[in-house]
Amino acid sequence: MARSTKARFGLAVFAAMTALAAGACVDVRDGSGGGDTTTDGPLEIAVVPKAVGHEFWNTVQAGAECAAETAGDVTVEWDGVDAETDVEGQFDLIQNFVTKDADGIVYAATDSAALAPATQSALDAGVPVAMIDSGTDPQPDEVPLYATDNRAGATEAANLLAEALGEGSHDVALIEFQPGSQTNTERVEGFTEGLSAHEGLNLVGQQPSHSDVNEARRVTEDLLTANPDLAGIFAANEPSVLGAVQAVEAAGRTGEVVIIGWDAAPDEIAALRDGQIAALVVQNPFNMGYLGVANMVEHLREGTPMASADTGVTFVTPENIDTAEVQAVLEPSCDNPPVDQ
Repeated sequence: MARSTKARFGLAVFAAMTALAAGACVDVRDGSGGGDTTTDGPLEIAVVPKAVGHEFWNTVQAGAECAAETAGDVTVEWDGVDAETDVEGQFDLIQNFVTKDADGIVYAATDSAALAPATQSALDAGVPVAMIDSGTDPQPDEVPLYATDNRAGATEAANLLAEALGEGSHDVALIEFQPGSQTNTERVEGFTEGLSAHEGLNLVGQQPSHSDVNEARRVTEDLLTANPDLAGIFAANEPSVLGAVQAVEAAGRTGEVVIIGWDAAPDEIAALRDGQIAALVVQNPFNMGYLGVANMVEHLREGTPMASADTGVTFVTPENIDTAEVQAVLEPSCDNPPVDQ
């Protein structure tokens, strides 16, 4: 979401003031971002998604709580804003967890630039931070990112679209989600790069859904109207996919317009099985939540430095959806988690 210069400046000033206030009690928390000391006893880890309510973030929460249960004597404090567009609301949540003296913060940034000061003020207050799904710009060296290789996944989405459409020239469109988000930027860049390898694919439209199903449906309807020969769509997150499927179905063009989607909400899986979606780029949100909390706990208890990791991606098609490997990602559990430990 575009943010005004005044709004960004306000957030930065607020963060700076919070950091100065935190400096008065640096001697309590050591002021090192948690890197030089270890913590005994129970831990409270704040985990903040981009927004609550979507299936993707529910699975992140399940992974985080599994890691807490496995580690023992760890409580996950899960909280988030209602919409990914509420950048300032998420900023305030991070500051609240710093004020409440959380032992560590694990979160996904709704806006890579606007949330950078929030990360820094937490570190200045001696609270270690780990990022999941989306990081900040700049991102401090001591803050790891547990996320999908979004560029590689989106590049493969272009390849899957080209394969599904076959030979010839085809008009295609991109439904992105949240401009300003690191993951959105990477998926747009990856898909665009992938298209460059396929001369027959012509990008004729690109619109954001702002991670809202109704908005995704509206922009897809507009794209279908403006481009009557539209043959393919890459929808870059769960709400974008669901809205695109609804619009294509309402236009009576299911099966005619090829949709490559991202994520694996139940309605997306049902649409894949019904032939409304050709393929899904599926992340491992359980692994994101699990690694974020597990590595934060090890960092706090053992002093182990946290290092970024690729949490993996699976390309799901009607042909492989029922394999054991794919089902482990689609239906994760703490008894047999699809994680790198």
